[in-house]
Amino acid sequence: MWFDSWPEVLRVLIIGSVSYAALVLVLRVSGKRTLGQLNAFDFIVTVAFGSTLATILLNSDVAFLEGLTALALLAGLQFVVAWASAHVPGARAAVTARPVALVVSGELQHNQLRRNRLSESEVLQAVRGTGSGDLSNIAAVVLETNGTLSVIPEGKLGDASALEGVQNAPGPERP
Repeated sequence: MWFDSWPEVLRVLIIGSVSYAALVLVLRVSGKRTLGQLNAFDFIVTVAFGSTLATILLNSDVAFLEGLTALALLAGLQFVVAWASAHVPGARAAVTARPVALVVSGELQHNQLRRNRLSESEVLQAVRGTGSGDLSNIAAVVLETNGTLSVIPEGKLGDASALEGVQNAPGPERP
């Protein structure tokens, strides 16, 4: 239970070091998107990377080359999905949520809060975090695809072009 053999400990040290270096290399080759601010799909891939690394480290039945292949496969699939979401119509909608306005012209959108399982206090905290104390001075609070809240003060709304594609967004040509 506490100790099996020195060769097993040595295997973990060697395979662990090599696997770690291989994972860093795979992540560098796969690009910044793999570890950027995570949407649900990116989060799943990141968890899968960690699980695969743990399996390579601790399961002596998995050969190093098999584990390295699994890491490369995950990075490759992440690349394919990222490429498709940028170039294939409708692919982005399949793997990421659409951003949604939770505050429009200073008014909380309670139906959107319920639909996205957020509380009013979470939105108000994001507003306070920008230094604003008055909701009426807020043009929009947007729940982004990665789960963060973006607060846009009324004075910085401009032509609202940055809100293109945001569900329920305020702006001149939006309802």
